[in-house]
Amino acid sequence: MTNHRLVYSTDDGDRRREQTGRKPAQTTGPTLPNDGVVRVFREKGGRGGKTVTVVRGLVGDLAPVASDLKRHCGSGGSVKGNAVEIQGDHREKVAARLQAAGYRVKLAGG
Repeated sequence: MTNHRLVYSTDDGDRRREQTGRKPAQTTGPTLPNDGVVRVFREKGGRGGKTVTVVRGLVGDLAPVASDLKRHCGSGGSVKGNAVEIQGDHREKVAARLQAAGYRVKLAGG
């Protein structure tokens, strides 16, 4: 059989993206000033048209904050890099919850 290709390797994981030449979705966002303000974005790019609420500018351990926001919004999400991603458009809910927790918050982006 001459038409074969390595799809998965126990050492390297999923190899399909490497062979098709596609790059994984970019997880880094815009460069933000270090002014102590937490910014809440709404993004769709690189996610197959799905809307995601992204929180940037938080410092420290993001896992407890992400868990609280996911529970408050009733939605899934994750911590990626220095950002918390919540599935769906929950900018107002997230901003209100973070302000109640004592953060300075700005709604940014679309």
